[in-house]
Amino acid sequence: MTAGDVVYLTTAASVQFLRPIFVRVIRELPERHTYDGWVWIEGYQLNAAGDAVARRELYVMRAGVRLQALPVKPTSKANRRRRPVRIG
Repeated sequence: MTAGDVVYLTTAASVQFLRPIFVRVIRELPERHTYDGWVWIEGYQLNAAGDAVARRELYVMRAGVRLQALPVKPTSKANRRRRPVRIG
């Protein structure tokens, strides 16, 4: 995992993720000693629109972490029409 990767965390990564979440990775925390196959990561939890909603430090099983492209949902802003601006 490198900075900027979006990962999908489920119970395969840790039992704490009964409700799966998307996380944008800031960095791994190699200075923290862990069991073999586990890693600490620092990242931003993302909502359905891909916006960061919380900064978190997470302890996960590396084999259960899935690199993922964030699902893109169209927003209402994309459908708005721009009107001419009146000057003067």
